[in-house]
Amino acid sequence: MGGRGQLAGGLMFLFAAAAAPLLPDWVVSLVTIAFANALVVLGLVVLWRAGLVSFGQALYYCIGAYAVSLTARWTGFTDAFALVLIGGVAAGLMAVLIGFLLARYREIFFAMLSLALSMILYGVLVKSESLGSTDGFSVATPTFLGYAPHRDALGLALYWLTLGVDAIGAVLVGVYFRSVAGALAAPIRDNEIRVEFLGVSVTSIIHIKVVVAGILGGLGGALAALAIGHVDPNMAYWTTSGGFVFVTILAGAGSVAAAFVGSLVFEAVRSFAFDVMPQLWQMTLGSVLLLTILFLPDGLGSLVARLKRRREAKS
Repeated sequence: MGGRGQLAGGLMFLFAAAAAPLLPDWVVSLVTIAFANALVVLGLVVLWRAGLVSFGQALYYCIGAYAVSLTARWTGFTDAFALVLIGGVAAGLMAVLIGFLLARYREIFFAMLSLALSMILYGVLVKSESLGSTDGFSVATPTFLGYAPHRDALGLALYWLTLGVDAIGAVLVGVYFRSVAGALAAPIRDNEIRVEFLGVSVTSIIHIKVVVAGILGGLGGALAALAIGHVDPNMAYWTTSGGFVFVTILAGAGSVAAAFVGSLVFEAVRSFAFDVMPQLWQMTLGSVLLLTILFLPDGLGSLVARLKRRREAKS
């Protein structure tokens, strides 16, 4: 993302933060969940640029969410800033361990192995009565450096917290994309043997990408747990991972901002479809995905590139 893109993204985040008090409660809630999930999508974009698709990002999403809930339940510690950090660290540590295995595989093997690991966590949670089994359990009401908001004020506080974490994540991922490891994503996708001939360990780079995606997934899960107020094993289920992949296809891997726009569009379409056509909302989402693949194969983010090319052609 260039200087103009960073400026535009920063202004969009500032506008979204300033407009929050004027928005209805349901819009604030929807955007909070959308932007929390956008962090998971951003992690998938990091992997996708290297030609990797993970159907198991719900693993880190769930770990981040349960880390928040269990920390508050077992210790009584409810500071939202620290809980989100704990969720990201817990998922990151798991990604470090899993990365030693995943980094050795590519293509469908990478996708299916990540899915299998996520389903293992789902099975463990379902069978663990101490962790709430299939019902899960509630998340304690968070505080913010000692301040304990309630009702509408709590929703706004979580909204602003999510925007802040998203902004930091977007900046750091943008820096990563401009680093050597980030820039090598496309060469690794095209021909990783040539990259190895340059003296670079492709396995190590992919391991780093798995960890980055895991941390982002954990942060997203932590924010979602605080916003929803409840965690359950479905957060690790394959359909949750599938939803994140859906949004990634919708958004495209062209830019950091696309992950947030795509996630917001997905949540808006799903909420509208479920409200208007509760029996056909899955078909509506499927139609949106089909149209995206047909007319925007590179995702919503490609619209910006198309506009730039048209302007250049006219000039």
